[in-house]
Formats: sequence, structure tokens, C-alpha cells
Amino acid sequence: MADYVLLYSGGSMPETEEEQAAVMQAWTSWFETMGPALKDGGNPFTGQATTISGDGSITDGAASASGYSIIEADSLDAAVDLAKGCPVLQGGAKVAVYETFKVM
Repeated sequence: MADYVLLYSGGSMPETEEEQAAVMQAWTSWFETMGPALKDGGNPFTGQATTISGDGSITDGAASASGYSIIEADSLDAAVDLAKGCPVLQGGAKVAVYETFKVM
């Protein structure tokens, strides 16, 4: 088993209270279907970011990531299968699935 980071980018935010409630219910349902595979449900990003380059220079802004989750799966294919149910896809976002490995 390995850990996988689901990195979300793009998509739209719900505007009304009803839309927000529906989205939160979709996330809750998706998290429940994953059971113990869900290690960290994550959070959305605010959009406020700073990027530090290798030369030490600092600029405002970052890549277009909008949030993350961390899951555990037997393989990249299995992680992708779990990610296919992510509610962020319904809002037009994309999900990149990255396998991690322990170095410490």
C-alpha cells in the first residue's frame, strides 16, 4: 500500500447556501465510500500563495492548485479509480493523482 496525493485544480465554487450544502454532502458521501483508504480529506486552498524559487527569489502566486486529499491504495490505478468519484470533478476541476514514498 502506498499513499497518493490527489491535487485538485480549477473548477467552480458553489454560490448559494443550497449549492454549498449539496457540495458538502457530496464530499461527505465520497469520503464515506472510501472508508479507511482516506488518510486526510484535505482542504481547499484560498488562492493566496507565494512561490520560492531555487535561487531564493520570491513571487506572489503559485500554480493553479485549488485543494488536495491524501488516500491510500494498492496501486496508482486503484488510486485513480478512487479519485474518479471525487466531487470536485462535478464543478469542472481536474484531479492529478501523485504517488508518494517515504524518505524519512
